Amino acid sequence: MVISGAHRSGTIVVHNKVVNVASVRQRSPFRYPGGKTWLIPRIRQWFAHFPRRPAALIEPFAGGAIVSLTVAFEQLADGVVMVERDEFVCAVWETILNGTHKILAEKILNFDVTIESVQDELMKSGLSREDRAFLTILRNRVSRGGILAPGSGLMKSGENGKGIGSRWYPKTLYNRIMDIAKISDRVQFFADDGIAFLKRSAHRANVVFFIDPPYTAAGKKAGRRLYTHYELDHEELFDIAATLQGDFLMTYDSSDEIETLAREHGFDTQRIAMKNTHNAEMKELLISRNLDWIRNLD
Repeated sequence: MVISGAHRSGTIVVHNKVVNVASVRQRSPFRYPGGKTWLIPRIRQWFAHFPRRPAALIEPFAGGAIVSLTVAFEQLADGVVMVERDEFVCAVWETILNGTHKILAEKILNFDVTIESVQDELMKSGLSREDRAFLTILRNRVSRGGILAPGSGLMKSGENGKGIGSRWYPKTLYNRIMDIAKISDRVQFFADDGIAFLKRSAHRANVVFFIDPPYTAAGKKAGRRLYTHYELDHEELFDIAATLQGDFLMTYDSSDEIETLAREHGFDTQRIAMKNTHNAEMKELLISRNLDWIRNLD
């Protein structure tokens, strides 16, 4: 599983409109490259076009869960269902949402990040769930790119040359964890396989699905390096999406393979152009049954 902040700052360009990503409130304790902070204004517009508030948002590949958290905090749906299979990421969400969040938050607040202290933590075994949660947040914050997959290395120079603790913001993390715990009654979390959960939920017509699979398609190899669980049958995912009774919004890296799959399933697509702080442009593909609500807004 990869968790980092590739889109934490900068701007995105969507249909000639510029969105300041820095204006989107950060809710997740994770750093998450591939995270969807930049998409939050569109998520709000997606929910605004529904004639009534959905009973739930289901996010089958939760990861850093910025979309789920935003929907829960802003009460865009009656509730949120987060699903994740990575055992270490699961430990974080289970700890925060199931009552022992303060142990995690206070350990983060009181931890002094040094090379020695981090290495000591990484060598520990026989960990409790709360300890695994702390270790996951720690690794996410001190590893290069926020990568949690086996073999990831620690930062050396860090952000602005500040070293291994340059992305360790204990007070900020403490506050985010405590804030999420306050709305835990709006969130259900399941340690489960996203594909299996989608199949079991396909009959639910009063919910909506945000589907952002953290896996590489189109023959790219990056997923093998970045994610613990990088394998996914993309065609199967599209087959399942076609059976969903509720509305869905799916996101992928833009590629011919994925656009072909979308067309074969009768889905609508829209490319989103993004520019980061380095002025590098990237393309993201939004997929749903009908994306007129985006085009009409622009």
